[in-house]
Parts: sequence; C-alpha cells; structure tokens
Amino acid sequence: MEHFIVSARKYRPQTFEDVVGQHAITNTLENAIKNNHLAQALLFTGPRGVGKTTCARILAKRINQAAGGEIQPDEDFAFNIFELDAASNNSVDDIRNLTDQVRIPPQTGKYKVYIIDEVHMLSQSAFNAFLKTLEEPPAHAIFILATTEKHKIIPTILSRCQIFDFKRIEVSDIKNYLHQIAGREGIEADDDALHIIAQKADGALRDALSIYDRIVSFSGTNITRKDVAENLSVLDYDTYFNATELILSNDIPQ
Repeated sequence: MEHFIVSARKYRPQTFEDVVGQHAITNTLENAIKNNHLAQALLFTGPRGVGKTTCARILAKRINQAAGGEIQPDEDFAFNIFELDAASNNSVDDIRNLTDQVRIPPQTGKYKVYIIDEVHMLSQSAFNAFLKTLEEPPAHAIFILATTEKHKIIPTILSRCQIFDFKRIEVSDIKNYLHQIAGREGIEADDDALHIIAQKADGALRDALSIYDRIVSFSGTNITRKDVAENLSVLDYDTYFNATELILSNDIPQ
C-alpha cells in the first residue's frame, strides 16, 4: 500500500505567495526582507492552523536567500534554521542550550534563524533566562516565536518583539483553496460541499484540510453536499427546508 501523506503536509506552502488568507502579513514580511528592515525578534500569534509555523519556516529560508546577491534562491539553508518546541523543551537548561548555540555564527549564509513554537509554554525561569539574548541578540541571529496564547507571554518578552497577529482565514479563501487541492487530486467536489467544510473549519486551514481528507476517504473521487453533511453531522439544505415545509403545513409524519 502506498504511503499516504495528509493534505496539510503534502500541500504545505513553500513560499509567501502560497500562503492562504494572510496577505497583509506575508507582504509586510517580504517587504521587510527586501528593504533590509526586518526585526531580530518577531512574535507570530493567532489561532491554531492559520499559518504561523509555516510562515516562520518560509521567512527563515527567505532571510538567507535574500542576504547575498550570489546565492541561488532555491537554496533552503536548512543548517541555518533551528526549531524548538517549547511545549516539550521548556526548561531553563533548554533555553541555555539554545543561547549557547546563538553565539556561534553561521558557516554559510548570513543569518541563523531560531523558531520557537508554542513559546507560551516556557517556564517563568526559562523566559527570564531568554530575556538578555532576546534584548541584545548577535547580529547573525533572528528569533521567530509562535504562540496561540499571547496573554501567557510575559510583558518583558512581548516588548522586545515585533508582533504579527494572524487572523482566522475567510471561508471563501478556504473554499477556493480546497477547490485547488481537489483539482490537483482529480476529485470532483460540489461547491456547496466545500463551503460546508470551510465553515466547519472555523478559520483554520489545517482543520479544513483534515476534514477534506476524511471526506475523501468517505466519498471517494466525488464529494457531494449530502456526503459532507452526513459525515460532519450537519443539517443539509434539503432536510432543513423539507422539515420546515412539513411544520408549516402541519403535515408532520407520525
């Protein structure tokens, strides 16, 4: 059996142009890179599944791609990008190990980029240990922090970061993206069916793609409104209007 890759991973955006529904932020970041006006500490905050970590990874690559005229744009500078999941690495020792790495300049490229996901999970002591490095980072270091719970981050950290608030993605943007995915996969999908999926996702594209994968497993290569409504336990239009008509005509079956 061929290994299945979920759509959220298979179609993860690789450039800012691919990111859905966050144009103000992606344009700002792209312009900051072009104009050499990018802060060394950034905080990406917003609901889950809206592109924070994806944008952090794209930005981490773009920073070094744009740093030198002779560098090829398809280089990803993987050795210059460090990711830390603060949910499972939230101690003082974890942060001290990180700050020890920060002192070492990159061997290739101009910058080392540190992405700290779920940064609100750091302990109070870890936050305090991180403060000095964040306030006066080496010229070659850029920090991108990501969180779904900005209110849990101490004010002294917030004041040292340029903050980007990611919004929930519009239903129309999610639906259009699902149409693109369905087209690539050779799947027929009713517009109403994808609209229901987009609504159910509540602004989170990752959730929409997860629901889409589930519906494809249920429906195969033809996604209908009825199948989506049944699978997601949503009252579809026909049932709603038929029930309403029966109620108004006082003709309710026993």
